[in-house]
Amino acid sequence: MATQWKNDQPIYLQLKEQILAMIIDGALKEGEALPSVRKVAVDYQINPITASKAYAELVDEGLVEKRRGLGMFILEGARKNLLKTEQEKFLTKEWPEIIKRISLLGLDTKKLIKSAEQNSIN
Repeated sequence: MATQWKNDQPIYLQLKEQILAMIIDGALKEGEALPSVRKVAVDYQINPITASKAYAELVDEGLVEKRRGLGMFILEGARKNLLKTEQEKFLTKEWPEIIKRISLLGLDTKKLIKSAEQNSIN
């Protein structure tokens, strides 16, 4: 997780996004405990309420559960559900903007696809 926060977005959202990214890339695994709110607050020099708010959003989204006396844990299926949500968001919000930008720049889609295939990391 980064320790430098951007000014254009609340810190709790940035922390949440970092945790989501770690779940997607497998750095945090399903069934694994998240660091305690206190540890996150100390490590990243943020208010514990800020860390708690990020965790609460993850609980609200059904990705994390609080186990009384044990802490917060990533739920089974969280990565799969998160990937599905992120794919839908990409296809409905980001992809149309990318297509528009490609068109505005007059780029050849066949060349772009060929370039993407050559540069893909599988």
